[in-house]
Amino acid sequence: MQAIMQYLKDHGESLDADIAEKTGVCREDVCVYLANLAARGDVIMCRTTRYVDGEAIEGMLYRVSGYVPMASPGRKPKNPV
Repeated sequence: MQAIMQYLKDHGESLDADIAEKTGVCREDVCVYLANLAARGDVIMCRTTRYVDGEAIEGMLYRVSGYVPMASPGRKPKNPV
């Protein structure tokens, strides 16, 4: 199940169906595992509805709680003060 946490860290927030598809774990197992992590506070979950071609797709959106990814390499714009 480490693959699920690593996927979330690499890709940010994702739907449960996308996580299952990309990690190769069945969707039911992904939901159970992420529900346990959400109960512990390791991930944040919210229910969402997305519309694709006028069709409503309901799912649960997950992201790692308190995780800030590293900045990508390269030049960054200066923050005006």
